[in-house]
Amino acid sequence: MVLESVMIVVDNSESSRNGDYPPSRWSAQSDAANLIFHTKTQDNPESSCGLMSLAGNGASGPEILTTLTTNPGKILDGLHRTKIRGTAHFSTGVSIASLALKHRQNKSSRQRIVVFVCSPIQEAEAGLVKLGKRMKKNGTSVDVVAFGDLTDENLEKLRAFNEAVKGGDGSHLEIVPPGPNLLSDSIVASPILAGEGGPQAGEAGAEGAAGAGRGAGNDFEFGVDPSLDPELALVLRMSMEEERERQAREQRAADEAEGKTTLESVPEEGGKGEGEGSSATATGGQGEASSAQENVQLDGNGEVAGSAASTTGLETEVKRPEDKKKDGDGEGDGEGDEMDTA
Repeated sequence: MVLESVMIVVDNSESSRNGDYPPSRWSAQSDAANLIFHTKTQDNPESSCGLMSLAGNGASGPEILTTLTTNPGKILDGLHRTKIRGTAHFSTGVSIASLALKHRQNKSSRQRIVVFVCSPIQEAEAGLVKLGKRMKKNGTSVDVVAFGDLTDENLEKLRAFNEAVKGGDGSHLEIVPPGPNLLSDSIVASPILAGEGGPQAGEAGAEGAAGAGRGAGNDFEFGVDPSLDPELALVLRMSMEEERERQAREQRAADEAEGKTTLESVPEEGGKGEGEGSSATATGGQGEASSAQENVQLDGNGEVAGSAASTTGLETEVKRPEDKKKDGDGEGDGEGDEMDTA
């Protein structure tokens, strides 16, 4: 993920006491700031975030509460020490945040400022445009979360500033109207945390913000933000892995059983086929023999009709027992004559 150095600027003006965003504007900002810190540091462990206030009264104006850090405890401590007072100074707060980013340790990290605005903006539109161009020239991206006092005058100034500061790295304006959804839920689904491909809820008005709030849980595995409830996310992940292993074991057992059944059935079918074939052959042979016996016919001399013995031109001769006896006697007489002559 992208290595970033982020300054989170919260609006601690008197307007943040209002309770139109549950539980209050200031508490909603605190939860959202904590969410931004955890999201940025989880995307890249080397990313760092700082915290500063936007409002002040009298001589005290915006001040840095926590320098760039990777320790979540310092962010929580800075939020706890912040006091609600005075009016917001948008231009001064953005300028101080930009100077704080110049002192980042890793100079190769991107510079980003996330500003929460819930009070009227005192600066003129021309001054905001000039500030935006300077931020763009310095390569600093500025994301603005506008909620609370969403008057037409405020929105026109913020849109003009956003158009001036928008560059290659992306600077987004997120407008969150009052509603039952948490401010952090709307930010999760916005391009500020979801990236360039996230839904453009800021320009979509109330409907876009409401839709983003409804779909915020879908951006996380099992619909649970690991940064907010890591134990529940771990339990759900382990349960899913166990279920996948169980299904894999059952599938392997079913495949082995199917393969074993197939191998056992092959010899039985072959042996049965051979036996049937042998029986059929034997039966066929017996039938042919019986047919041959039934079809044998004898001629007048007692010889088989159509046999080799009755076939003309063949030397083979089949003799009856009486003829063989006569021939034997004749041969014996001939031998006796030859002995006498000798």
